[in-house]
Amino acid sequence: MRDPNFANPIYAAAVAEQNRLRSKARVEALPSAPGLVGGADVSFNRFGTTFWGGIVVCDAQAGWRIVDEAVVRMEVDFPYIPGLLGFREVPVLVAAWERLRVRPAVLLVDAHGMAHPRRLGSAAHLGVALDVPTVGCAKSRLCGEFAEPKAGRGAWAPLMLEGEVVGCALRTRAGVKPLFVSVGHRADLDSSRELVLRCCPRYRIPEPIRLAHKTVNAARLRRTPTEDAESELD
Repeated sequence: MRDPNFANPIYAAAVAEQNRLRSKARVEALPSAPGLVGGADVSFNRFGTTFWGGIVVCDAQAGWRIVDEAVVRMEVDFPYIPGLLGFREVPVLVAAWERLRVRPAVLLVDAHGMAHPRRLGSAAHLGVALDVPTVGCAKSRLCGEFAEPKAGRGAWAPLMLEGEVVGCALRTRAGVKPLFVSVGHRADLDSSRELVLRCCPRYRIPEPIRLAHKTVNAARLRRTPTEDAESELD
């Protein structure tokens, strides 16, 4: 049955563009033990069109010391449509990337990659736009089914969608809720899972994303101190 949303020309054009971008996404092993790992996150005013996108670059071999960071404030006019959030998030993250003086070998994104109905969540969309290795690392599931992984750190279970493995549920700390890891661009699932676990020495959330989240929300709250920050998920 034809998706009724295709009556909306914005939706139809965006889906066509997602499919075009998906054809460019590549699955390959990440660089082995990258020294510089980036984290990307987006913050915005509830019901607003002002977005803050931030990227933090961390030295994985120096206790996750921040070596560079960039935050961009941007007005976003693409409407909120579930499954098309990359068109709201990616432009501001691309602008933040362009401001970096030091660029990471891999970028972890607080979003989904292939774990998306059209296999192009914001992490994959961003990776293709920049042509850099990206990994999706989301706190909540967007789609697919999985068996609860065992309770220990490092336990994981495949995330299945339409008979295909699109990601995994990964336990980064014993006894806490799993994260949902998926390939973005120029990554594969095994190396993505290993990197995310390496980036979680103390907390559930990978250090680069955790630091990016703090940085981008601090920038947003300096502008609008009385409003709550939100992060979108694909």
